[in-house]
Amino acid sequence: MHARIQRAIRQLILDGALDAATPLPASRALAKSLEVSRDTVESAYSQLHAEGFIERRVGSGSFVSERALRLPGRGTAWRLGPLRVPLRLSQRGAAMYRAGGVRDFLTPRPFAPGLPETRTFPLPTWERLERQVLKDWGTTALLHSPPQGMEPLRRAIANYVNLERGAHATPERVLVVTSSQQALTLCATVLLDVGDRIFVEDPVYHGARKAFDAAGLECVPIPLDAEGMQVGHLRQVRQPGKAVFLTPSHQFPTGATLALDRRLDIIDWAQQHQAWIIEDDYDSEFHYEGKPTACVQGLDPHQRTIYIGTFTKSMFPGLRTAFMVLPPELVAPMTAARTLLDGHSAPIAQLTLARFMEGGHFGAHVRTMRAVYRERRDVLEQLVRKHLADFVEPEVPDGGMQMPCRFIRDIPELEAVGAAQRAGIDLLGLTPLHASGAFRPGFLMGFAAYAPTELEVAVKNLAVVLRVLDR
Repeated sequence: MHARIQRAIRQLILDGALDAATPLPASRALAKSLEVSRDTVESAYSQLHAEGFIERRVGSGSFVSERALRLPGRGTAWRLGPLRVPLRLSQRGAAMYRAGGVRDFLTPRPFAPGLPETRTFPLPTWERLERQVLKDWGTTALLHSPPQGMEPLRRAIANYVNLERGAHATPERVLVVTSSQQALTLCATVLLDVGDRIFVEDPVYHGARKAFDAAGLECVPIPLDAEGMQVGHLRQVRQPGKAVFLTPSHQFPTGATLALDRRLDIIDWAQQHQAWIIEDDYDSEFHYEGKPTACVQGLDPHQRTIYIGTFTKSMFPGLRTAFMVLPPELVAPMTAARTLLDGHSAPIAQLTLARFMEGGHFGAHVRTMRAVYRERRDVLEQLVRKHLADFVEPEVPDGGMQMPCRFIRDIPELEAVGAAQRAGIDLLGLTPLHASGAFRPGFLMGFAAYAPTELEVAVKNLAVVLRVLDR
């Protein structure tokens, strides 16, 4: 109660309703008026006096302080909001603001891409393992994590990527980070300088391009075909770049897999030019046709590859845990740079995830979801061909959690995405992901987080939206 009284009087002063030297009611009178104890009012007055808003004079009472006149914009700014002065940002800040940042789809509305199914996640198992962590680690789990990450999780990650992805990792080379976006930011700022060139896929994952743009890098697009990035184009560029960014296991957004010979070519190119390969192993867990190709990092004998993985898609977004597998000489500088971003990741989540992986639960969950997502991909393909065949052609991916669809009619992409959003449907337009104009517009349709019945309802609703736009 005394805090409420204090805030109310302070706001009256800030608004200019109480001018300097204005006497305040006696504490006894105000207490009687508000039907509170005198001690409550005295506590409020004492705090206002300590903050300099009022003066207390023995024998005279309490008055609004003369210093209140010096409050900037008193009486106007507090009511009208911020003063309308030009916003001054750094060039980097202005560029980041114009780019709009990277906004995730916060709620699982069809067809938001990149969202996993969380309703079937084995929460009882996770809760049991978390209780074990708290019992075994006690209050130690409440302290800071080492900036490189908790050793049990780094060991579990190294074992997993070595076994499942053919990587060459040790716990000492693993850096635990908050997200793949943070990993990309680290690569852009630690490995390259402003103005340096980096080769990127065309089309490319928008989060990567925005991270590189924000760091002041020059992104040079390299075209794709059915076998991924056309690596031969790298050798044709007169001014070689200092790095190349790849999503070789499951290219975003096309879903193409980088052919083995091209993986080897890009490793040779990086060694020849002493360039870095930034490998985002996007959606590698969810491959539906045959076996996934070994990661580039595991094929690279020269240790020029930085491998990035995340648990956002394979587990759940709220976990906020990703990782990098680094060449030995990059571990110390990357870890130091990471401390400037957010210091460390939460220890309890790291330790619980380590036990989830070591106990075989992670592998079992991935296998279960792989079957679920494959079924949902097939269902979405059938629904698109049945209800949207007059408007788009689906490009069915071999893996991943979203399906590209290209317009076969002259429908404005931006209008389609906006109209769908107003109808409760989230689509990601393909045009912003391309650097060149040689492509058909369309959109990505995420399917992983939505049951077949939900997909059917949403596809029918989308058909209505596109039909209206096509008139």
